[in-house]
Amino acid sequence: MSARRNFEWPELLTADGRGIAFGGDYNPDQWSEDIWDDDIRLMKQAGVNTVALAIFSWDRIQPTEDRWDFGWLDRIIDKLGNAGIVVDLASATATAPLWLYESHPEVLPRDKYGHPVNAGSRQSWSPTSPVFKEYALTLCRKLAERYGTNPYVTAWHMGNEYGWNNREDYSDNALEAFRAWCRRKYGTIDALNQAWGTTFWGQEMNDFDEVLIPRFMGADSMVNPGQKLDFERFGNDMLLDFYKAERDAIAEICPDKPFTTNFMVSTDQCCMDYADWANEVNFVSNDHYFHEGGEMHLDELACSDALMDSFALGKPWYVMEHSTSAVQWKPLNMRKRKGETVRDSLAHVAMGADAINFFQWRASAFGAEAFHSAMVPHAGEDTKLFRQVCELGASLHTLADAGVQGTELAHSDTAILFSAESEWATRSQTLPSMKLNHWHDVRDWYRAFLDAGSRADIVPLAYDWSSYKTVVLPTVLILSAADTQRLADFAAAGGRVVVGYATGLIDEHFHTWLGGYPGAGDGLLRSMLGVRGEEFNILGAEAEGEPGEIRLSSADDSAALDGTTTRLWQNDVNVTGEHAQVLATYAGEEADEWELDGTAAVTRNPYGSGEAYFVGCDLDVADLTKLVRAYLAASSQENADVLHTVRASADATFDFYLPRGKKTVELQGIEGEPVILFQTDREEKPGSYTVRRNGVLVVRR
Repeated sequence: MSARRNFEWPELLTADGRGIAFGGDYNPDQWSEDIWDDDIRLMKQAGVNTVALAIFSWDRIQPTEDRWDFGWLDRIIDKLGNAGIVVDLASATATAPLWLYESHPEVLPRDKYGHPVNAGSRQSWSPTSPVFKEYALTLCRKLAERYGTNPYVTAWHMGNEYGWNNREDYSDNALEAFRAWCRRKYGTIDALNQAWGTTFWGQEMNDFDEVLIPRFMGADSMVNPGQKLDFERFGNDMLLDFYKAERDAIAEICPDKPFTTNFMVSTDQCCMDYADWANEVNFVSNDHYFHEGGEMHLDELACSDALMDSFALGKPWYVMEHSTSAVQWKPLNMRKRKGETVRDSLAHVAMGADAINFFQWRASAFGAEAFHSAMVPHAGEDTKLFRQVCELGASLHTLADAGVQGTELAHSDTAILFSAESEWATRSQTLPSMKLNHWHDVRDWYRAFLDAGSRADIVPLAYDWSSYKTVVLPTVLILSAADTQRLADFAAAGGRVVVGYATGLIDEHFHTWLGGYPGAGDGLLRSMLGVRGEEFNILGAEAEGEPGEIRLSSADDSAALDGTTTRLWQNDVNVTGEHAQVLATYAGEEADEWELDGTAAVTRNPYGSGEAYFVGCDLDVADLTKLVRAYLAASSQENADVLHTVRASADATFDFYLPRGKKTVELQGIEGEPVILFQTDREEKPGSYTVRRNGVLVVRR
């Protein structure tokens, strides 16, 4: 890991510069200037104190190659600042002007078929194009020279959602950059051949000039998995390098303001290795959009935020974008339910955020995102939605006055480990099943801990998790020898390691660990677990007439796992540990068909002063909850119907309570004075509250 930049939080235009940042993306260049004063009137009414500006405005700032126009940007920054609203100023490079593409079509990225990715959307440029970089850095320097000392610009917003449209570039620029990347990583072509296993299918290379990127190769287009994994790493690195080049171009002129860029972390997207990116920003930011309704909505938000809190190393972080209501890019675009606009925002605060921002301020009248919800909807200010925005602004002001800003989220005893590389690897078409999804398995384990009344943290595998009591590895497909040794040392020192069904199968080069499954660390992981797998048993609806599931039966006195079911992947293992305990076996006629009847499915093995569990098959959230509740949850379990988090500093402690389901929740014995009672009633009995669906209770103690 590279050295981390100092944490620095952007100041507001308050007396002490503090407060919870509230606002959103503002695109005044989409509107005539006679609307700007009304925008600012409504911002003040809603309590907005910050906006992200000029994200897609390159063509307005530089209308032609030889002409610059900062007048409109000067005027709106002054209007905002005079109204007490700070600007998070973008580098404006997310979309390039069309004249640049006309003059230099070579900056366009290409898809895996060799077709140019045409201009007209976001990020229609190759991150490895030296021509594009030259123009982009010129723009960055111009912005820094003009606004570096502007007191209303308090942070720099680099790019926007890097990699959304150019994560994988197959251009000749990318080919040359990939060859250079491989040369730096491996040093010799022999080392690269060894890493990629090029003796398979006659792929050995004599020189780095023969290195290829994984373009389309015809109907039998199964890409070398080691090559593809390195291409994923390269794609992450080339965009991170581009971000750093933009940041450094501004920092040379304006070094004294914090830098950030918006990550894209929700459990349906996490395309970059943000564990690396987090080292290169002064404060961590995220764009979060919900994908599921019902209880999953809040659980998914909390799971994504738990990872963001880890990226931030416990420091407050920034919600750069989320939605007030419906988006416009899904097949079914549901609006938010009663209370969810406020509840979701306060849930982000409950999980460590000190900034709540939306895309966008005013709903667009045209363009691809015209029907994306906004803080000011098409129907204007006299709407339920804008009144909720104003209510949210007041609530955030109340929390800031109470002292929430700067407090840190209290950690759990359990860390669920996340690995971007394992997420990339599970998408490979060369695995026993193409239905693996590491990030979704992380989410399912996270929900299982909540259902068991015991919240977990989400921590990158690459970070330090040694202070936890338990670590869980759901489908962490890639484990290096070094990371396997870290796990062994953790268990030997008294920790509990829980290994999921498709964990530790390959090393960092996508080489299969040999000697039986899971083989990570040349068998060290097997030694920890006290099991040795021979084969994988893969199920699925595609196998017509074959069993679609296999039942488990408890093998200890608890009967905790009776009736649990696996539907995707079962490990056929032998128990090898002298003191290993079998907690559940495969059972029944379906298990017998696959020679699994009586075979260990879930085991526990002592290791040093600790222990290691092996969950040798996939389980749904309900069945994982049974396992967590019986063996892994803290002895003092909380109300599983409530998401309870704690944010604290030396001066105060804040407890956040949010109902997870549709039911009204009765809370009793709550200590402290209430700060927020959103859809919540305080009862006559001290410490008793009734919190309705999508409600929030915050108390200070």
